[in-house]
Amino acid sequence: MPVYSYTGRHVDGSKASGSIEAAGRSEVAAQLEQRSIIPVSINVELKSQSGSDASATKHPFKLDILEKASLDEVIMLSRQLASLTRAGVPIVASLRGLSDTVKNQLIAQNLAGVADNLEKGQELSKAIAHYPKVFSDLYVSMVRVGENTGRIDESFSQMASYLSLERQTIRNLKQATRYPMFVFFAIGIFIAIINLFVIPSFKDVFDSIGGQLPWQTLVLINISDFSLAYWPQVLIACIGIATLFYRWKRSTEGKLVWDQLKFKIPLVGAIFYRAVLARFSRTFSVVLSAGMPIEQGLAVVAKAVDNDFVGAKVDQMRVGIERGEGFTSAAKRTAMFSPLVMQMLSVGEETGRVDEMLAEVADFYEEEVEYKLLGLSSAIEPILIIIIGALVLVLALGVFLPLWELSSAVNH
Repeated sequence: MPVYSYTGRHVDGSKASGSIEAAGRSEVAAQLEQRSIIPVSINVELKSQSGSDASATKHPFKLDILEKASLDEVIMLSRQLASLTRAGVPIVASLRGLSDTVKNQLIAQNLAGVADNLEKGQELSKAIAHYPKVFSDLYVSMVRVGENTGRIDESFSQMASYLSLERQTIRNLKQATRYPMFVFFAIGIFIAIINLFVIPSFKDVFDSIGGQLPWQTLVLINISDFSLAYWPQVLIACIGIATLFYRWKRSTEGKLVWDQLKFKIPLVGAIFYRAVLARFSRTFSVVLSAGMPIEQGLAVVAKAVDNDFVGAKVDQMRVGIERGEGFTSAAKRTAMFSPLVMQMLSVGEETGRVDEMLAEVADFYEEEVEYKLLGLSSAIEPILIIIIGALVLVLALGVFLPLWELSSAVNH
């Protein structure tokens, strides 16, 4: 088992230090508690290959640059932190224990870093703000509210619930788009095989027959010849276009334009838009119910919606409210919501229950997303059938029409 060096203080305030062999930091903390020692730091002692002790230093986590924190892992982490803090376990001990047990090295490293920052005297919200790959701006803001109200456990619980709903929405979107994406991918492979292998084989047959070929066949042959002659250039061009598009989409202006264009994509654009509005409503409801001021809440939500176009609209709402506008009038000026939703928000503002109404608005949009996702497959299937039928028709006319004409000529 590894050897941990520790520093701490006895109950009378005197310093304590030493080494303990244990399976993890949580076990070291438990042993120190039995000795009436309050741990300040617990670090792994590194040993040389010969077995001699080296100077006690922190064991660095080997972080794989390809590893990232999944939504499921962040949800589980939030639930664990909520349970531990509700049970009265010190936050530093909770973070140390979880950093020893989680499998994701990115999360383990970040939790250890947060614990180190807390031991240096930082507040929890400031400590986790240094690790945005695991703790988003919304997460930091919710923890800050929990610090101010003294209910950190509720902040973790709210984040776990919010992220669970977010996960369900993402799963629904992926499930609805998986089938058409697979079909389009299969069609692309089908076209490539036809151009590179099938048409060239028939071309040799057509050349041996001679005579005038139908224009459908000539089109297929010309496309196939171009594909065979210039496929490396076509592949490079496709990769270049995809790279340029990816870079443009990641730029500030490009992301703003793309986030708006996504809402105009046929069939799925309306689903994306309602999903973003559901995220806005749910997030804003969570931050308001936690006691965050409305202006600060809008600033947090603008970053949490993960859409620059809607985020800009939310910022417009914040600016309007700071100038003295009401919440409903500021929301109406953005033209984001339907009249029914605006009426619900107006009732919430008049009764002082904006957070509750926003939660109902989020439920309304989430139900709409689920309903439209159920109908997405039914709407896409006829389009896919038409595309596949058109491909089969073109192939039949281009490949088999000359053979039919040759057969008719021979019979006569």
